[in-house]
Amino acid sequence: MHTPQIKEKLAKLYEDLQGLSKRISGYPISTDFNYEELYPFLGLPLNNVGDPFEDGTYQVGTHKIEKEVVEFFAELFMAPKDNFWGYVTNGGTEGNLYGLYLARELYPKGIVYFSEDTHYSVSKNINFLNMRHIMIRSQHNGEIDYEDLYESLKIHRDVPAIIFANIGTTMKEGKDDIRKIQMMLTDLRINQKYIHADAALCGGFAMFMNPRPNFNFADGADSIAISGHKFIGSPIPCGVVIAKKNLVQKIARSIGYIGTLDTTITGSRNGFTPLMIWYTLQKLGIDGLKNRYLKAKELADYAEKKMEQEGLTVWRNNGALTLFFPEVPDWIKNKWQIATQGVSHLIVMPGMSKEIIDGVIVDIKQQTKILI
Repeated sequence: MHTPQIKEKLAKLYEDLQGLSKRISGYPISTDFNYEELYPFLGLPLNNVGDPFEDGTYQVGTHKIEKEVVEFFAELFMAPKDNFWGYVTNGGTEGNLYGLYLARELYPKGIVYFSEDTHYSVSKNINFLNMRHIMIRSQHNGEIDYEDLYESLKIHRDVPAIIFANIGTTMKEGKDDIRKIQMMLTDLRINQKYIHADAALCGGFAMFMNPRPNFNFADGADSIAISGHKFIGSPIPCGVVIAKKNLVQKIARSIGYIGTLDTTITGSRNGFTPLMIWYTLQKLGIDGLKNRYLKAKELADYAEKKMEQEGLTVWRNNGALTLFFPEVPDWIKNKWQIATQGVSHLIVMPGMSKEIIDGVIVDIKQQTKILI
């Protein structure tokens, strides 16, 4: 293919994708990022092979930056000061896989408990790991049904319990209460236990919610996974997983080939994504993240009020950025890229505008008139 043809094809692709990126309303993707200062790093063979806390023989990577990212979130999630570890992943799915993998290595005969509103990738991860599991009912708001969980735990109280908690379910942003679940485990005298928190969307802002969800290490989590391309914002899918160091050390092994420990899921890892997360965290800090959430929440408040004013049925968890409503037809789903599974939802992420929200509402309202 000649160079002019390549340029023309790329220009057309960029134009199409740029247009589509302005109509994302049902997926948790922030679109307000700018990483121009980092472009020179794309000319380097960045590879964060091995453990970010260990020096290896391959040195063209961003381990030091990655370590700072882990330390930032460890502090944000109230991890034990001298007992945390983590790394930058390819996304929430890998972070959840790591949490489940660590739990399985600690408790090979354990049972995984997760709600029916859990992300579809979790069932896949559990199958990968060949783990015994029980699906628990969910409440209407997406939160786990605690009575069903308690009864299931009670029946299998002689088996180690591995809890997969959702801190923001996919469709409704329901948040499971880890502190409440810990109390159940204590009440049932289940001492062999592991709790992983899937905070893919909400991990970047849950600490700033009022009231704050019970999801962090101080509440009883053993590991937490978040996504970097959702609330923080990134052109490349990525995430962060944080776990207790003493647990990770039980499964670590030394690899002579790379001169470091093998503690992550993949061998070679992206060295550019830690830079992007670090760059955003440096610019925003704790206060900036909080203001980012409050600004998005204000827009979500606007969307909820506008839908109610238009006479549309809408639900929303307290402080959530997700609004869910009866399923919309395919033409609206496709036009506004609205995720649908039982219900449809609108997720108000940084970078979204009132114009997008208004456009979605106009089309849903129009569809309602057609049905009447």
